[in-house]
Formats: sequence, structure tokens, C-alpha cells
Amino acid sequence: MSKKPHSADRAAQLEREIAEARERLAVSVGQLAYRAKPQTIVRREVSSVKARFVDPATGQPRTDVIVKVAGVVVGSLTVIVLIRRANR
Repeated sequence: MSKKPHSADRAAQLEREIAEARERLAVSVGQLAYRAKPQTIVRREVSSVKARFVDPATGQPRTDVIVKVAGVVVGSLTVIVLIRRANR
């Protein structure tokens, strides 16, 4: 007869563990769904770009980074134009 209370305790413990695991899974799925939303992705990417081009401490544009990016863009466009002219 001592096995019945032990089995009941074990069953109750397993049910609690399953309920806790189900709750953790629900939270994880909710977090993944939030992260996968297009609006969330856009917001995250915009924040990432702003972090590169704006100083978080002062809110001022980081001209050194902006000048570097502009230089790369101008240089790339120059190379493309030169290659196209050479292929004519």
C-alpha cells in the first residue's frame, strides 16, 4: 500500500513539471513570435543603424563614421562608372 501514495506524489510532481515546462515553452514561443514580427525587425535594424551614426551619449551625428561611409559610397560609384566606361 505504500506504493500508491508514492505513485500519486510522483504523478503530481510530473504534472507540475509538465505544467512548468509548458509555461516556459509558451513564453519562449511568445518571445520568438515578437522577435519575428516585421515591425520588430525594422525597429531593431533602425536602432542598429542609428547606433552607428549617432552618438548615444550626446545624440549628435558621428561625422567621422558618416564621412567614412560617404567615402566608400563615392569610391564604389567611381569604380562602377570607370568599369562601365572601360567596357564601352
